[in-house]
Amino acid sequence: MSNSAMKETAGEKAFDWVNMFLLLVISLVMLFPFIYITALSFSDEKSIAEGGLILFPKGFSLAAYKYIFSTDTLMQGLYNSILITVGGTIVNLVMTSLMAYPLSKVHLRGRKLILMFVVFTILFSGGLIPTFLVVKWTGLLDSLWSVIIPTSISAFYLIILKNFFQQIPDGLEESAKIDGANDLVVLVRIVLPLSLPAMATFALFYAVSHWNMYFQAILYISDNTKWPIQVLLRQIVILSQSSVGSSSSLDETVLPPQSIKMAVIVFATIPIMLVYPFLQKHFAKGVMLGSVKG
Repeated sequence: MSNSAMKETAGEKAFDWVNMFLLLVISLVMLFPFIYITALSFSDEKSIAEGGLILFPKGFSLAAYKYIFSTDTLMQGLYNSILITVGGTIVNLVMTSLMAYPLSKVHLRGRKLILMFVVFTILFSGGLIPTFLVVKWTGLLDSLWSVIIPTSISAFYLIILKNFFQQIPDGLEESAKIDGANDLVVLVRIVLPLSLPAMATFALFYAVSHWNMYFQAILYISDNTKWPIQVLLRQIVILSQSSVGSSSSLDETVLPPQSIKMAVIVFATIPIMLVYPFLQKHFAKGVMLGSVKG
């Protein structure tokens, strides 16, 4: 019995080591593009022109970053992205919560019909042209609200949050209503505090979606002073040389275009990466929503 236990323990240790090795390899593969881009952004023109694989900066230079921070265009793009991400995430959480909470009540009249419409939007969308016409006719065109309001509620997240609200004991809400609280007070002071893991998870998903958004901005925003950083990044990486500001442009003759591209990619990636450590604890709980039944 003891020998069998020792064999199992050895097998478990071997299994753990193999898993650790595989996870390490996968992590390095995932980190490699970011390391390569970061190394290029800190390398000088001569080293980049020579080509080859660069994992560490060659001919260390901060010229690309000095150029980025010297232009008002990219800083304005970063400011627009922060506004869209913060404002859009707040709108997403408020609208999703206000719709998910009543739909979590089985006694709500027309609940099944509304849920059917919600599921229908997951399978079918209005299309690109109808959505553009709605944005235009509501006066949102060429404003930051045009990329926030049309995506204020995700049907998929709405259903998950609705199911999470249903797991909260009814006794907590009933006791609050006995004390004179209405539905809105119950939602704000009881339901949402108990749903922090779910809210933090959805906040992260919504924020990443808003930060990476560029297609809607291209469609709805023609004023280049309102472009988010991702649209400017697209202009640099895909078009290589284009006017990205009202009175300034990225001149490829100032610095090698490859260095500017990589520096802008790093510049656009780091802010959203800094959000993850603060939401990691809640995110780990939130991704397990609905996995345990009882």
